[in-house]
Amino acid sequence: MSAESVFPQLEALLPHVQKPIQYVGGELNSTVKPWESCDVRWALMYPDAYEVGLPNQGVMILYEVLNEREGVLAERTYSVWPDLEALMREHGVPQFTVDSHRPVSAFDVFGLSFSTELGYTNMLTALDLSGIPLEAKDRTVDDPIVLAGGHAAFNPEPIADFIDCAVIGDGEQAVLEITEIIRAWKAEGRPGGREELLFRLARTGGVYVPGFYDVEYLPDGRIGRVVPNKSGVPWRVSKHTVMDLDEWPYPKQPLVPLAETVHERMSVEIFRGCTRGCRFCQAGMITRPVRERSITGIGEMVDKGLKATGFEEVGLLSLSSADHSEIGDIAKGLADRYEDDKIGLSLPSTRVDAFNIDLANELTRNGRRSGLTFAPEGGSERIRKVINKMVSEEDLIRTVATAYGNGWRQVKLYFMCGLPTETDDDVLQIADMATKVIQKGREVSGSNDIRCTVSIGGFVPKPHTPFQWAPQLSAEGTDDRLEKLRDKIRGDKKYGRSIGFRYHDGKPGIVEGLLSRGDRRIGAVIRAVYEDGGRFDGWREHFSYDRWMACAEKTLPAFGVDVDWYTTRERAYEEVLPWDHLDSGLDKDWLWEDWQDALDETEVEDCRWTPCFDCGVCPQFDTWPQTGPTGKKLLPLSVKK
Repeated sequence: MSAESVFPQLEALLPHVQKPIQYVGGELNSTVKPWESCDVRWALMYPDAYEVGLPNQGVMILYEVLNEREGVLAERTYSVWPDLEALMREHGVPQFTVDSHRPVSAFDVFGLSFSTELGYTNMLTALDLSGIPLEAKDRTVDDPIVLAGGHAAFNPEPIADFIDCAVIGDGEQAVLEITEIIRAWKAEGRPGGREELLFRLARTGGVYVPGFYDVEYLPDGRIGRVVPNKSGVPWRVSKHTVMDLDEWPYPKQPLVPLAETVHERMSVEIFRGCTRGCRFCQAGMITRPVRERSITGIGEMVDKGLKATGFEEVGLLSLSSADHSEIGDIAKGLADRYEDDKIGLSLPSTRVDAFNIDLANELTRNGRRSGLTFAPEGGSERIRKVINKMVSEEDLIRTVATAYGNGWRQVKLYFMCGLPTETDDDVLQIADMATKVIQKGREVSGSNDIRCTVSIGGFVPKPHTPFQWAPQLSAEGTDDRLEKLRDKIRGDKKYGRSIGFRYHDGKPGIVEGLLSRGDRRIGAVIRAVYEDGGRFDGWREHFSYDRWMACAEKTLPAFGVDVDWYTTRERAYEEVLPWDHLDSGLDKDWLWEDWQDALDETEVEDCRWTPCFDCGVCPQFDTWPQTGPTGKKLLPLSVKK
């Protein structure tokens, strides 16, 4: 495959598209290595627009890890907007990398990171623009290996026709192992062609090759079993787990975007995993166990990252950052060190029971005091027991009272609609909670000039969670409950004007549910949607529920199933789930028992601070929860002058 830059052809198209800057490359800290000096070459993609894809930590980390390796190069590609797509098709310009504008088809591996299933049609667009056959069975030895990763890859079955392989879990070590296998195969003269390379990857037990597995179906549409069709291929494929985050201090040189992106900050992952046990949260389940980055490691990463980028804000990232065992010392140490530079600190949404005013003050000391964000998730005490979100209304009111009393004027609360066993009353109690928040805020602040924003989305059951068996609420049911909630908030003459209400209708959630718990038969729907013009399904202005439903109605009857079969249907214990042969470490019986606990409204505590609940992860992967405190102080020790 030719590896010549297509920029001369592309440059002529850029004056005719919106935001052409996103396609030119050359970002600070980007890497372009000589093509001829490398023998394994990766094209990495976050299948969304540049403004969403560039800040993605996963891709940024792998980009650096691979480019640090001698003889290996990695470049980035993002989804092109429809205006440029049309021009590229008209003028024969293929999907390109932004680093050197080489055709994606020239690389050895085309790696895609999926944090959401709504990027699948963008993957097909990129494959087609690249000239890579859409289906894996049609590719030759000269086509790149199409590899999926990210959280959505824990059930890659809906895209099994389109990918060659998938990796589940942490990617840092996995991509290097894959690289060495490809390097050896190429050095030997590519023996056995594409199938031999895929077999070498599959037999490691850590790379899933869908083509080496057959799915057998029962007469009623359920899966009978998933069975290897090639000798030497494992029955189950295991996830990858990086245990010592301090050994992987990436990104060391974070990319600085040329165009505006969704996050304008330098970010450091302060720990990975979560053992809070929220039953709806796939990320928390599949990333177990907790592994903390040390306070000194965090300090060194922030110091190097700020020097390399010039950003004025540092995001301390994880699934629940305030749960880091030394978060207070981390926040104070960073605020002290960067006080003169006015470097702001930020956390993702904070757990109500992990919030304290000292931490909040440290986080805002050098930056602006914006609103605080909390995620109670459920409106009633009962539903929070169902989802194992152990936050009482009293906890929430006490926390926001502290915030309002210390000068904050805005609080945002996140909730979900359509949770298992939920009733209208559970959702309507969200309005009651918001009213009490405003009431208490006015009381403690002595001011009416305060706000509470309620943000609510539809619940989608996810694989490898206790709710993987749960029925999903229909789009109509979700919309009906949200309409009742909206009317209740707006009807409150005393407090309603102080309560903002943001919500997503139920339609995108049904499509996400179809894709998240789908099997290989859903591939026909995805392809039909793509061929009908489906793109950027994660963007409200591009998403078409009617298109998805029409394509499902056209393709699924041939298999004897429909959208409701995948979404609103409850699964039984004995049903073989599409992802059962992919091992996240979580024992299926433990997940089922936790599902039964949910139905009984029984809460389960965080296993970091209590005896083990036998979820299965630690003994299976020889891992363990890592928590401090270390007793060390942030490095460098002195306040920066």
